[in-house]
Amino acid sequence: MTPILVFDIETVPDVDGIRRLNAVDPSLPDSEVIAWFGQQRRAATGSDFAPIYLQKVVAIGCALRRAEDLRVWSVGDPSEPEADLIRRFFEGVDKLTPQLVSWNGSGFDLPVLHHRALVHGVVASRYWDWGDEDRDFRYNNYLNRYHTRHLDLMDVLAGFQSRASSGLDAMARLCGFPGKVGVGGAEVATAVAEGRIAEVRAYCECDVMNTYLLFQRFRLMRGELAAGEYAAEISFVRERVAAIDALHWREFLAAWDGSAGVRS
Repeated sequence: MTPILVFDIETVPDVDGIRRLNAVDPSLPDSEVIAWFGQQRRAATGSDFAPIYLQKVVAIGCALRRAEDLRVWSVGDPSEPEADLIRRFFEGVDKLTPQLVSWNGSGFDLPVLHHRALVHGVVASRYWDWGDEDRDFRYNNYLNRYHTRHLDLMDVLAGFQSRASSGLDAMARLCGFPGKVGVGGAEVATAVAEGRIAEVRAYCECDVMNTYLLFQRFRLMRGELAAGEYAAEISFVRERVAAIDALHWREFLAAWDGSAGVRS
């Protein structure tokens, strides 16, 4: 069985990068630099969202399903620098050659990881193999949008049309799963600035698990799982989550119970 690795990242604006690329008064505190940059972005684009290459990775959540095991965790230690988090993630991909599964991974998570890995000089030879070393990768690699070695579930469900895409929270709750739990994407930068990185990592892990659950529903839809197999996998996930003694997983299960009106 090919390991399945579901992943998600959380980011904040790269203040050091903004300073390096702009003539910013070095005496300005980080909060004022970000506020200034946001104003410049809104004037230029209508949004204060930083470009991909200035998205600093602060958390990478993963769920790994292989053999009889399901594990969910955040990569590295909360105090580790961005470069180490990215390096650890790609080392795992190089070691396991898993099927990657994401929600908008092609549109955001992987482009961010690509650019930030380049900035930090992170080596990921297996991930970047187009088939030069392994012929199987010529026809199914991590980089081709239409290959399945990386499955961006949001992109696939939208028929590869951005105007037809949907949010993770909405689709999870419509399918009877918990949906987003915790700080929320818009609050990540504030939480990190306040030293609440543990909350951000917990939020990211819950997003990963929602994505894993939706992936199982997708496998059912395309006939890869029979109804009984799907039900067994969903029950297995609940059991594994319930066995983790952590506040965000208790909140996750409570939200799941609150969605019981929609059959999952």
